[in-house]
Amino acid sequence: MSKYDYLIVGAGLYGAVMARELTDHGLKVIVVEKRSHVAGNAYTVYEDGIIVHKYGPHIFHTDNEDVWQYVNRFAEFNSFINAPAAMYKDRLYTLPFNMKTFEEMWDVRDSGEARRIIQLQAGAAETGKEPGSLEEQAISMVGTEIYRKLIKGYSEKQWGRECSSLPASIIKRLPVRFDYRDSYYDDRYQGVPRGGYTPMVEKMLKDIDVMLCTDYYDPDIRPGLDDMADKVICSGMIDAYYGYCFGKLEYRSIAFEEKRIDGIRHFQDRAVINHTDMDVPYTRTTEHKYFEADPAVMEREFTVITREYPEAYDGTNEPYYPVTDKENSEMYERYKMLAENDERVYFGGRLGSFRYYDMDDVIAMALEDTGMLMKQHELHLQR
Repeated sequence: MSKYDYLIVGAGLYGAVMARELTDHGLKVIVVEKRSHVAGNAYTVYEDGIIVHKYGPHIFHTDNEDVWQYVNRFAEFNSFINAPAAMYKDRLYTLPFNMKTFEEMWDVRDSGEARRIIQLQAGAAETGKEPGSLEEQAISMVGTEIYRKLIKGYSEKQWGRECSSLPASIIKRLPVRFDYRDSYYDDRYQGVPRGGYTPMVEKMLKDIDVMLCTDYYDPDIRPGLDDMADKVICSGMIDAYYGYCFGKLEYRSIAFEEKRIDGIRHFQDRAVINHTDMDVPYTRTTEHKYFEADPAVMEREFTVITREYPEAYDGTNEPYYPVTDKENSEMYERYKMLAENDERVYFGGRLGSFRYYDMDDVIAMALEDTGMLMKQHELHLQR
């Protein structure tokens, strides 16, 4: 008999919630994580009083009451509201796109006039059909000028291909408003955990066995790990789990350049600025002071920034964003079918599901999956 009921691959939000819930339901689990820390891409550290988001800015937002109540079991959230900006040719524009953006771009203050400009510009695109690419979708939403200045360069740097070849679904998440609301998210609950995400996840994993610096996909150690548990819950790459038998799914990665700057209180006037000019090699600059905005820290004569440089995933860096074009989606469906017939393993999270999820979606998925696995476990005991 195995020592554990479940071996959970990955100590990010999906793995941590699954571990907590299954443990609370009386099952024995162990979590293995290839990095030296828990919390996955939401990992945060304190640097001289500033909470630094080591893998890019993570702002929690949700309309799901159950998820909001769940995360508040493990952390107290502040009231941080994400109000980023886009920089093009050294000029700042408001994000998300709203009447302030249209005023900055076209010097208009009337929503009807803004709509007319967008419709006029979008009229140059082919009409009468559903947008088939990111480019077509973006132009239909905000016109050609905003697309060219504030979307095209950022997206092509982020994804490493032309917008005309990217799926329209990527840009559909982007808010477009004909009022002056400047919160990027419309969700009822928003904020960042006081003290950062790492303490929150550590509380989720309290009294649960965790093995850090342990790469489940290392062929020399995987057999021993598999022997430790009856079943596996995997939030890692589904294609790697099956030895890339159908080919390698495509991901995008990011190189993070963190810099401490002494002698200044602030580097920029907000937490996040997107850089949309193709001549600028990075896509985003984050100034971490703003996430907690502790008055004592805000007035100190130093700050910490991080710049993000998108790059292809090559197996030596981290896979962050699944490339969900037609070819990759069809390949994933083959892996998904293989997994559905595999009673030993269950996949979840962004990499396991080959889909981009917000943090609240990942937690909701984990809670739902826990219920499903517990039903399976009870049926197994009844046999």
